[in-house]
Amino acid sequence: MREVDLRSDTVTRPTDSMRRAMAAAEVGDDVMREDPTVRRLEEMAAARLDKPAALFVPSGTMANLASLLTHCPRGAEVILGDQAHIFYYEQGGAAALGGIHPRPLPNRPDGTLDPADIEAAVRPQDVHFPRTRLIALENTHNRCNGAPLSPDYLRQVGALKDRLGLRLHVDGARIFNAAAALGVSPAELAAPADSVTFCLSKGLGAPAGSLICGSRDFVEEARRMRKVLGGGMRQVGVLAAAGIVALTEMVPRLAEDHARAGQLAAGLEGLPGIRVVPAALRTNIVYLDIAPEGPPAAELAAALAARGVKMLAASPRRLRAVTHHHISAADIDHTVAALDRLQRAPH
Repeated sequence: MREVDLRSDTVTRPTDSMRRAMAAAEVGDDVMREDPTVRRLEEMAAARLDKPAALFVPSGTMANLASLLTHCPRGAEVILGDQAHIFYYEQGGAAALGGIHPRPLPNRPDGTLDPADIEAAVRPQDVHFPRTRLIALENTHNRCNGAPLSPDYLRQVGALKDRLGLRLHVDGARIFNAAAALGVSPAELAAPADSVTFCLSKGLGAPAGSLICGSRDFVEEARRMRKVLGGGMRQVGVLAAAGIVALTEMVPRLAEDHARAGQLAAGLEGLPGIRVVPAALRTNIVYLDIAPEGPPAAELAAALAARGVKMLAASPRRLRAVTHHHISAADIDHTVAALDRLQRAPH
């Protein structure tokens, strides 16, 4: 039976060129800064985002947490979206491990926060309040339909944080998807931010790893945070080698994933009991809302899986499908046909 796995772009397997690079990687002890392949990856990442320095860490969650810990002392406050990955999916790590207080604001459908809301949320200087130190944005925004945040919006928030004396962190787990969708460079999207993270193991297809990018001083302090969080790695050039291939070979093909997501959305339009959540600009994430009279999302996902199509139940009545480099046009046709048959079958 054909298997189409649309649960996430984290399910990808290393390409043949990644495996060859991993096998041949020159390695050393990265904690001692002696792994040449890690150093090369960090230099490439910093150059791609036009930041002075970068740090290789095991995961996107650690990248965000180490960044927040570097920006914020205990008791400080971070302004972020109520649908943000940092707030929604990272186990409250900034509060649990860093004593950082979250100030969630409503995300608009396009993943942005209203700048007026941001400014209104900044605490006055008063002994009763935590000190606002940081604004955190997400690009692309996972729970907001994979929406990319535009350079104009990021510059607007960057100017706001400068005027208010704050810092800006961008969770850019899929920032290369955002750049591909918007037709701009990732460096342009990163320019207003004091720190940016991105994942190698999502749309870029590497087996593991994320990068933190920022000033040299910031990255040096983030390196300390990586160590205390248990992220100090040794001969990890075997993973960094796959990341180098991801940056050189996988970034140029991200538009293909966006085209597949658009194909899926178009194919599912008009299916009974399903509403494709609209997107002003489609990246690689498609959300499907299930009509109230239909089965719960988890039940529909199980029925699809039995037919070889895997999607994620993102909420009780919402499915998520994410395209990636293993997904072909034929896979999308198979998915549409499977869901069509399920929805039209008598219940």
